Amino acid sequence: MALGVKHGRDYGDILTDLTAAVGRISDSYTFFEMEPLEWHSLSDEERVEVQEALAEDLFFALGNEPIITVGSAVVIYDAASHRINFLIGEEELDSVSLI
Repeated sequence: MALGVKHGRDYGDILTDLTAAVGRISDSYTFFEMEPLEWHSLSDEERVEVQEALAEDLFFALGNEPIITVGSAVVIYDAASHRINFLIGEEELDSVSLI
């Protein structure tokens, strides 16, 4: 079993960037099967905690499954370029460098 994606940067820095990228997905909460009302009833701090949990899950899951749907976005681990890309349709939403 893989322990996440291969990386050269500090994991904490990667997690910070992944959390920010997840935060740009307006319906990322659907990954955890939350309803819009549930999401909007959370405090800002609670939302960040959910987004960080999702970022951690993605980091480890992408080591086994290189493409994961999160809400209306697709998250892709590009091992060749050492990046995790966030796309909505054909448009790049964000990208996180792993090195």
